[in-house]
Amino acid sequence: MKQQVSIAFMLCGMLFTVCLIVANIVEQKLIQIGPIEATAGLLIFPISYIVNDVIAEVWGYKKASLIIWMGFLMNFLAVVVFRLSIWVPGSENFTHQEAFSLVLGNTQRITIASFIAFLCGSFLNAFVMSRMKVLQKGKGFSLRAIVSTIAGEGADSIIFFTIAFAGQIPYRDILYLVMTQTIMKTIYEIIMLPITNKAVRWVKKKDDTDTFDNNISYNPFSR
Repeated sequence: MKQQVSIAFMLCGMLFTVCLIVANIVEQKLIQIGPIEATAGLLIFPISYIVNDVIAEVWGYKKASLIIWMGFLMNFLAVVVFRLSIWVPGSENFTHQEAFSLVLGNTQRITIASFIAFLCGSFLNAFVMSRMKVLQKGKGFSLRAIVSTIAGEGADSIIFFTIAFAGQIPYRDILYLVMTQTIMKTIYEIIMLPITNKAVRWVKKKDDTDTFDNNISYNPFSR
C-alpha cells in the first residue's frame, strides 16, 4: 500500500530545509538588535523550529524525525558543494575568491558543531512536543510550542557554542551567547505563535490529521 504525502507536509519539509541551509550561510554576519549582538542566522533559523513544531504536532514524532534527517542530509550536501566550489580554481575573471571563501567556507570545527547541535536540538524539540501533546491530551499547543523551543534551542545553543568556541573565548562569554540566543529565539517563537496556531489548525483540518504518539519508539534512528 502506497503512502500518500500531503502537499502541506512537503511544503513544511521544504521550508524547514531552506531555513536550515540559509541560516548556516548568513550565520557569518553579526547583527545588532538594540543592545544585543547576535548572528544573522537569528532572523531565519527559529523558523525551522516553528516548522518542526507544526510537523510534530500534526503528523507526529516519526514524520518530524524524517524531516530532521532530510534537512541534515540536504545541509550536508550543501556544505560539500560549498567546499568543492571553493576548492575548484576560479577563472581569471573571478576576482572575489577571498570573499566567496569567507562567506561559504565555515571552519571544520564550526561545521561539526553546527551539525551536532542541530540534530540534538531538533530531536529534543520534537520529543518534547510529542510527549507534552500526549500528556496534555492535545490541549495547550502554545505552551508546548514554547517549552519545546526553550528545550530545543537551549540544547542547540549550549552544544554549538561549547564545541565551536571552547578554549577560544572565556566561558562566561559562551554562557552569555547561549542565554542570549535561547532567549531571543524563544521570543521569536512567542511573537510568531498566532501565525503558528492558525497554520496548525489549518493543516489539521485540510489533511484531516491529528497524530498522538502513543507507545512509539523515540529512537531517532528507528523508522
